[in-house]
Amino acid sequence: MGAIWFFDKAGMAQDGEKNKGMIANSVVDPFVRGLDEPHRMLVILKAQLYGGQWGPMLEDLRNRLEGKPYIFKLANRIKDDIERIRYLQIFEEENKVDLADYIKLEP
Repeated sequence: MGAIWFFDKAGMAQDGEKNKGMIANSVVDPFVRGLDEPHRMLVILKAQLYGGQWGPMLEDLRNRLEGKPYIFKLANRIKDDIERIRYLQIFEEENKVDLADYIKLEP
C-alpha cells in the first residue's frame, strides 16, 4: 500500500506519515473546544498535580469515596469526575494525544 498524501494550503503535496499531527489536530481541536469547565479542570489537574497520569488521580478519587487517605480534595462531585476522567482518558488513548497539551490554565 502506498503512502497517504495531503495537500497543504499552498497546494504542495505532503507525506501523510509526516503529518499525523495534522490529523490529530483535526480531531483534537474540536473535541477540546467542546469540553465544559469541569472536564477542562480535570485535564489541568492531571497535568499539574498528577504528573500527567489519570491513574493516580482516579485512585485519589476512589480513596476519597472509600474514606481512605487521599492527596487532593477535588469537590463533592467525585463520581461525576470519575466518569469525566474515563471519557477524557478514552479520547486520549484513541487519538494518542495528551489533552493537557491543548488546554492551558488561563491567568
